[in-house]
Amino acid sequence: MSSIFLTSRYFTPIIETMSILPAEKKNRELTEKQTKFLNSLIETGGNPKRAAELAGYSGNYHQVLKSLKDEVLALAEDVLVQHAPRAAFKLVEVMESDKPIAQANNKLQAAQTLLDRVGIAKTDTLNVNHQASNGIFIMPDKKEIVVEATKYEDIPD
Repeated sequence: MSSIFLTSRYFTPIIETMSILPAEKKNRELTEKQTKFLNSLIETGGNPKRAAELAGYSGNYHQVLKSLKDEVLALAEDVLVQHAPRAAFKLVEVMESDKPIAQANNKLQAAQTLLDRVGIAKTDTLNVNHQASNGIFIMPDKKEIVVEATKYEDIPD
């Protein structure tokens, strides 16, 4: 019986399904201008218009952003990850402070948002604990029940 599961008949649908799954994206080669744009984006504090000018792009910087969308998103994620420890320490500082902190609610919300975006978020857990004292209970087959009635009475609505 276990040899049935080892046949290709059962594995073929799995293999076909896996072949349509999205493949990992490979890093593409960037031009010198594109690399300079990404570096300038960091130097300008995230100002894409100024970064495009520094990289030597003229005109519409939106096209540059569109073509480098994945790289810009990865860069933004890296920036958030770099600031996550600071956000965590700010949360602890506000929590442990005995003196009033100016704009504490805004700082807490910003720190919490940053931590949520980098994947450090409050998690909801559900503890499912089931203990079975016996093994498997197998129900008998369902059989059709035929009820023959010779007399019946209509019940009005």
